[in-house]
Amino acid sequence: MTGKHDSRKLAILGAGRFAEEIADLVAETPEYELVAFIEGIDRARCGRPLWGVPVLWIDDLGRLADSSVAVCAVGTPKREGFIEQALAHGMRFATLVHPLACIFSTATLGVGTIVSAGGVIAAHASVGQHVILNRGCLIGHHTTVGDFATISPGANIAGGARVGDRCYVGMGAIVLDTVSIGSGAVVGAGAVVTRDVPERVLVMGVPARVVKRLT
Repeated sequence: MTGKHDSRKLAILGAGRFAEEIADLVAETPEYELVAFIEGIDRARCGRPLWGVPVLWIDDLGRLADSSVAVCAVGTPKREGFIEQALAHGMRFATLVHPLACIFSTATLGVGTIVSAGGVIAAHASVGQHVILNRGCLIGHHTTVGDFATISPGANIAGGARVGDRCYVGMGAIVLDTVSIGSGAVVGAGAVVTRDVPERVLVMGVPARVVKRLT
């Protein structure tokens, strides 16, 4: 994980299994060299290396702020609080894109966003800050994905759609053209979203229907 020439040093917020997946992504990305995992829940986890890389407590992150950038490998929109802690320590964030992802030249990606292998971000799409686009995600043309959203493996968001801030779209879900998903909503795995979804609800099924309101 270390020893890349002319690469920027990068820390991963998180030390769980998803963080290990993102570490593998970093290993395949020549722009960055992984120098630390950052733990924010279990302090006892610190001091035991992961992948031969140190695991640091969040309060010790300041010592990396001048020399490194970060991404957050927490797979739910709850990562926002962890990111705010890192920002308070002066940390800057990178945008991490797997070499096998396809980003159209007119698409835009916000800082802190991660695009995994097989992701496609189509023409004129706009992806916000600290978004996770997992393996094989398809984001259609002129689609907007809000900050802190999570798009799970194999999800397909069609053209002209809107996914609000802090949304979670489950594995293999389909969102049809021009459909809007309200902020904080959750789309269940395999759901087919054919009409607009309100804020802070869980939708499931084919076609997707509201099954629960979220607080």
